[in-house]
Amino acid sequence: MKISKGKMSSEIINYGGAVRTLLVPDRDGNPVDVVLGFDRIKDYEDHGDHFGALIGRFGNRIGGAAFELNGKTYELTANDGRNHLHGGPGGFDRQDWETVSLTEDSVTLKLFSPDGQENYPGNMTVKVTYTLTEDSLIIDYHAESDADTLCNLTNHSYFNLNGHDGGSIRDHYVKLNADHYTDADAELIPTGVIASVAGTPLDLRELTRIGDGIDDSFEMMQNAGGYDFNFVINDHDGSMKKAAEVCSEKSGIRVEVFTDLPGIQFYTGNFLGNTPVGKGGAVYKKQDAFCLETQVFPDAPHHENFPSAVLKAGEEYRTRTIYRFSTI
Repeated sequence: MKISKGKMSSEIINYGGAVRTLLVPDRDGNPVDVVLGFDRIKDYEDHGDHFGALIGRFGNRIGGAAFELNGKTYELTANDGRNHLHGGPGGFDRQDWETVSLTEDSVTLKLFSPDGQENYPGNMTVKVTYTLTEDSLIIDYHAESDADTLCNLTNHSYFNLNGHDGGSIRDHYVKLNADHYTDADAELIPTGVIASVAGTPLDLRELTRIGDGIDDSFEMMQNAGGYDFNFVINDHDGSMKKAAEVCSEKSGIRVEVFTDLPGIQFYTGNFLGNTPVGKGGAVYKKQDAFCLETQVFPDAPHHENFPSAVLKAGEEYRTRTIYRFSTI
């Protein structure tokens, strides 16, 4: 399904509700496809890096692949070592989403997740709307469940502002509106400590060349093989806040991320490299892309000091993320 507005255009596929293409103008006005993806649906089905996909029920990691809710323990699939990642092997990125509305500049997708899917409780109905404006891709998430459950939805697009086949993103510059991050252990599971970025390579409060910190000896960077951390967005109060900015001097493209969620995962594609051939025959290698995944904090069910990821029966989950593009 293709949507467009002005010089912006995108293709969304039903499998995983994924963003397959996103064309934005560079500084010369030429269209650049800034997201990685595949030409064949089979490659999305066979590959495990969630390219462009909608993630649920719980984006990011749950330690020990289990959580307790209302006095009951729910055992989940351990698909990331001993831990549960991105809703499990049968998560929302592995489902066929139904198209319920399609206009020139927006598409709404729907998914029903039955009680017990990946062992999460409750029958959950999810709707996600992608909308293009003259300069932005807006993602609106909505979910309801008939029983208390976990809900932490996000999008896992891999960006390269020089084009999906643009090679390493080490020369991109990043800035995060985050004074703190959630400290994590060797398995990238939060310890519960909310730590200051000051004095670490995670201090990205000013525009920083990604390559300047990505190989740092900081223990968490070594554990992750680059950036793969949840940052605590400053002054979160449920309203829209600017969380991140990335730009490329080569293309002149800048993306700013706005969200009403408390966290954002900055990931530099450290595990890319075993993918099938990408769009147009592109070969995607380690750190050829970055992700900016808005979210509730990883492993939230195990840390009372983290924002809650519980969706109560009958309540509505609503959140919005905006990727706004401009040029420098």
